[in-house]
Amino acid sequence: MRFVLAPDSFKESMSAAQAIAAMRDGVHTVLPDAECVGVPMADGGEGTVAAVVDALDGERVTVQVADALGRPVPAAYGYVADRRLAVIEMAAAAGLELIPLHERDVLRASTFGVGQLIADALDRGAEEFLVGLGGSATNDGGAGMLTALGVRLLDAAGAPLPAGGAALANLDRIDRDTLDPRLAAARIQLACDVTAPLLGPGGASAVFGPQKGATDDDVARLESALERFARVAESAHADTPGAGAAGGLGFALLEFLGATSRPGVEVVAETVSLHEALTGAAWVFTGEGSVDAQTMLGKTPFGVAEVAGRTGAKVVIFAGRVAPDASVLLDHGVHEIVGITAPGTPLEQALREGPQALARAAADFVRRNYGS
Repeated sequence: MRFVLAPDSFKESMSAAQAIAAMRDGVHTVLPDAECVGVPMADGGEGTVAAVVDALDGERVTVQVADALGRPVPAAYGYVADRRLAVIEMAAAAGLELIPLHERDVLRASTFGVGQLIADALDRGAEEFLVGLGGSATNDGGAGMLTALGVRLLDAAGAPLPAGGAALANLDRIDRDTLDPRLAAARIQLACDVTAPLLGPGGASAVFGPQKGATDDDVARLESALERFARVAESAHADTPGAGAAGGLGFALLEFLGATSRPGVEVVAETVSLHEALTGAAWVFTGEGSVDAQTMLGKTPFGVAEVAGRTGAKVVIFAGRVAPDASVLLDHGVHEIVGITAPGTPLEQALREGPQALARAAADFVRRNYGS
C-alpha cells in the first residue's frame, strides 16, 4: 500500500517536513509495512523555501540584506546545488511582517534586499530561480531589486533615484546596460497567485497599497509613479497578470529579468516532482493549518488534489481548523476532510500539540479504512 504524504506547513505548529513525519507515524501505527513517500509542499508563500530544500536535499543560505526600509536584516533562501536552483521568498527580505506597524512607510519601502538575495544566489552559481511573491511591504515596482542588480534609475539630472515607489515620479531614464550580465542566462519562475496588473483600480497600488498602510493620497502618488515607471520602461508588461504582485515586483521581474509567472502551488509541485511521486499511490494525504472554501483559490491542499486527480489516487485533507464551507472541496476531487483538533481545544495547546494530533488523526483514518 503506497501513501504519498504531501502537506503544506501548519502555520505556527509544524513545518511540512514535520507534518510528513507525523502522518508517517500515524500510517505506520496501523500499517507498519505501508510505503510512505513524503513530498513537502507549499503554495509559493511562507514555507516554500523549507519545502523545496527538504524535498530536494538542498541547503538554507542566510545572508545579510537590507529590509524594506534599508536596515540590515538576516534573510534566508534555499539553494539546491546539483540543480543550480535558488528558491527565494521575497518576504524574507522585504516582507511586511519584518516592519513594525508604527514604522511602515509604503512610499519609501524598497525591494533592494530581494535583489541582494538574487545576487548572492548568482554568486553561488544559481541559474534557475523560483521566486515567491507574497507578503511584501513594498510598492516600488521592483525598482529596488533592479538597483541591487545593477540597473540605473536616473532623474532628469542624471542622478540615481532614492529608494521607494514614490521616487519613481522623478524617473527620467533607465540604464539597463549595467544589469548583472549573469541574469541573461537565468531562468526565473514566479510562484504567484495574484493576477493583478501593475496599474489601475485592480492594480498594485489601489488593491494592495492600503494593506501596507497607504492613505488615499499615497495610493494616488504611487499609482502615478508606477505609471511613469512603466512609460519610461516602454513596457508591454504593465497589463500582464501578476505584474502587480508584491507591490509591482512582478512587473520588474517580468519586464527586466524575463521571468514567467504561474500559480504558486503548480510551480512548487513541478519543482518537487509531485506528479512522479504519485505513481502507484492509493492515497494522498495533504493538509495545512486551516481549510475553508478559499482553499480552492490556490492553496496547497486543493493544488495537490488537482494533481492527484489525474492519477486516480484518493485525496484526504488534514487540518487544524475545518470551516463549514470547506465541504465544497468534496465536490472537487477531495475524498475526505479530517479535522485534527478536538473541539474546545485552546489555540495555544492546539498549535503546540499539532504533530501528535496529526499522527493520531492519520492513524484513526487508516484504521477506519483498513482496521487493525
